[in-house]
Amino acid sequence: MDSTSPEPSLYTVKAVFILDNDGNRLLSKYYDPELYPSMKEQKTFESNIFNKTHKADNEIAFLEGMTIVYKSSIDLFFYVAGSAQENELMLMSVLNCLFESLSQILRKNVERRSLLDNMEGVLLVVDEIIDGGVILESDPQQVLQKVNYRADDHPLSEHSVAQHITEKLALTTNVLMSAKEQIKWSILK
Repeated sequence: MDSTSPEPSLYTVKAVFILDNDGNRLLSKYYDPELYPSMKEQKTFESNIFNKTHKADNEIAFLEGMTIVYKSSIDLFFYVAGSAQENELMLMSVLNCLFESLSQILRKNVERRSLLDNMEGVLLVVDEIIDGGVILESDPQQVLQKVNYRADDHPLSEHSVAQHITEKLALTTNVLMSAKEQIKWSILK
């Protein structure tokens, strides 16, 4: 084997970050502590990437010895970065899994406001896809199953909200009736 080629590694992802359409950071995770150790260096890197990609029509960029795959949606830019030797298809599968998973969680409304309102779920999705730079999952359905997401858990319509309130009210009434019975029997003893 050629002595100049790097050792194969499971640590394929160096960073994942999401920027808004002004280049401001909404979420970032850096998995290589030596890559950009300070917040200032990270933001400079993100700014350079954003300036190079926000008007481009490509899906891949090479900058500062890194391979970066990216995708935009409405007012968001999604980035996955790996080393220069990293397989672009592997990075793209991570990016697509991230985007499709978030699309499901955000109900196909992948935009800044929805992302910020559901940041806890977004962070869970990222953590299920990548752990310490190692790709754990690339199937969005498996990711959603692992984060235990079900659309039924998030009532949004007026009907489902009313039904939810009615169920809670019925449960409260049952608890009160039970307490009333217990008090009555304890007094009669």
